[in-house]
Amino acid sequence: MLYQDKLIEEPYAKYRIMKYLEKRLDRAGLASIDIQRTPLVTRITLEVTNPAKIIGRGGRLINELTDDIKRDFGIENPQISVIDVRQPFLEPRMVAKRAGKYIEMGKKLRAVLHYLLREVITAGALGAEIVASGKISAKGAKAKSLRVSAGYIPKAGEPARLVREAHLAANTKSGVIGVFVRIVPPGTVFPDKKATAVVLPKVVEAADTVERREGTPRPARSEEKKPEARGPPRRWEKRPPRRW
Repeated sequence: MLYQDKLIEEPYAKYRIMKYLEKRLDRAGLASIDIQRTPLVTRITLEVTNPAKIIGRGGRLINELTDDIKRDFGIENPQISVIDVRQPFLEPRMVAKRAGKYIEMGKKLRAVLHYLLREVITAGALGAEIVASGKISAKGAKAKSLRVSAGYIPKAGEPARLVREAHLAANTKSGVIGVFVRIVPPGTVFPDKKATAVVLPKVVEAADTVERREGTPRPARSEEKKPEARGPPRRWEKRPPRRW
């Protein structure tokens, strides 16, 4: 029973709590969740972009969240702490969520991935990879994947644990498109490789900005009138005059 509690029940309980918090705190800009169990308390650390939506006036909302976790999941003494995220582009969940939002809006997939990769590397990441897979071409087409990456990203062995990962799905008219993001945060030290400056491909550097900032007017359409299209001349226009 001891091994069952440690290997099955505890990880499953953490998984249920994480899914519950992801669903409830989605509008608060949830970036990551860290749950640590000790003999006395269970510490839950939330990294969000808008802490005011979780804390509330006088701590009312965070007290309600603590009571709900205690009642629904049977945790005796949960302690929730909230941390403000200053660099959203270094959080894989935030990047994947933003990519899914742009894809659902109908933006071009390749332009979205190039723009987000450029912003992640500009924020100071040592390496980043964004993969979109699914029916990305059109409705009825075969599923395929599109991958963009820059920098150093270990995918096997002990150094792979230092890479942050997140996976989200975007619901489009053609089907579900999965977005998988890997980011190596700045300051990460690898035992087999030294940190070097990340060189972006020219295509990524020249990527246009996908999002339109609030208050920025939309680009005006050209007022020049297009020439009216005329069909082929009628037969009577080509017919020569009659001679009597």
